[in-house]
Amino acid sequence: MAEHRQMQRAALLDAARSLLTEGGMEALTFPALAMRTGLARSSVYEYFRSRGAVVEALCEVDFPLWAAEIEAGMASRDTAAERIEAYVRSQLALAADPRHRAVAAISALELDDAARERIRAAHGPLVGLVVQALDDLGHEQPRLAAALLQGIVEAAVRQAEHRAAGGRAESPEVIADAAVALALHGLGPS
Repeated sequence: MAEHRQMQRAALLDAARSLLTEGGMEALTFPALAMRTGLARSSVYEYFRSRGAVVEALCEVDFPLWAAEIEAGMASRDTAAERIEAYVRSQLALAADPRHRAVAAISALELDDAARERIRAAHGPLVGLVVQALDDLGHEQPRLAAALLQGIVEAAVRQAEHRAAGGRAESPEVIADAAVALALHGLGPS
């Protein structure tokens, strides 16, 4: 019985991933999950109490995979500057994924503070890698610089989202190049 419940929960999470990829956060509804999995809508509530709970479960399962991709990209680089560049570019590529964008939007709107804190805590190992790379570069305050670097990444994500929404922004490649240049060289010439 427990194995059957795990399989149904996994099927619900797979359906949620598909819905988020296809239609963004508006597509993730309990009726849609029920239809995708062949379960009764009431059965979906046996696994998840809310849409936020679905997203939290997705984060628990998917974040380690996303983090591993970013870590692998950083680990494959030779220098600290290249590791910082890989971090920025990987974060921006991940943010461009429609499923990730929808998960982030729902997380901001529907998760409680404790759930958001658990997700932030899961970012800890990635932050540690960035702090180490900044320390290797000789930065005097690597933890502060890592927090500021994340601000650069978030600003670049907003620029890319503005473009995706039909706004007048640069291409994703230009945005990524500018974010990397700012991260590595500040506002001076690169």
